[in-house]
Amino acid sequence: MKSSQNTRSLDRRRLVLATAVSVMALAAAGCSSTADKIAQIGKPPYLSAIENPTAVAGYRPVSMPMPDPEPAVYSSNSLWRSGARAFFKDQRAKAVGDILTVHVLISDKATLDNKTERSRVATENRAAAGAAGNAVIQLLPQDITAGEILVDLSGNTATSGEGSVDRKEELRTNVAAVVTQVLPNGNMVIEGRQEIRVNFEIRELIVAGVIRPEDISANNTILSTKIAEARISYGGRGQITDVQQPPYGQQFMDIVLPF
Repeated sequence: MKSSQNTRSLDRRRLVLATAVSVMALAAAGCSSTADKIAQIGKPPYLSAIENPTAVAGYRPVSMPMPDPEPAVYSSNSLWRSGARAFFKDQRAKAVGDILTVHVLISDKATLDNKTERSRVATENRAAAGAAGNAVIQLLPQDITAGEILVDLSGNTATSGEGSVDRKEELRTNVAAVVTQVLPNGNMVIEGRQEIRVNFEIRELIVAGVIRPEDISANNTILSTKIAEARISYGGRGQITDVQQPPYGQQFMDIVLPF
């Protein structure tokens, strides 16, 4: 019994310690963020340094299903090689480190109306009759007679719901992307980042995904609709974004509070 109590006590201490560590880490992160913001008072938001995307924390090489490799076959007195994508060499992106331009064209519009109604009426009554009913009646007040309704139940429920969605999004811009990986089947993984500072606000555009060399046009450009596993992010940071976001303490409380 004493060993069980010691185990529970140790578990409580571990739980308290883990909670304290989590709170301290959150406070440290909040203090660091607050200190950074205080240091930037009166200054425009800083621009991120240009760096190798594969060296950024969290980067993971892309792994995709690949077809079986086909050996190259050369024919006598022929300049053509089996598996070649073009006869003449061009300047389109084809190797790691090459650059191409992505035309981001997003025009999304969705309208949805939904309306549901449901109603249900139920009535139920029970009477006492026969030998079993007479036995029950002996236990009830004297003014109750056989065959009289003893239980009368009724219910009425109604549910009505209505919702609508009207969304329209449009984004048109260009961004230069870098080839970060060439897959075994010739497809390429690209990633492009663009930062524009306007007064005290930075607008950031990120484009990443997998493309086919055949989809790159002669002027070394590609449409965003041709990108597989596309990841496109358009946002910003700065004074306006900070004002639009609630403080980190409020965000934490919104997450942990169950009501």
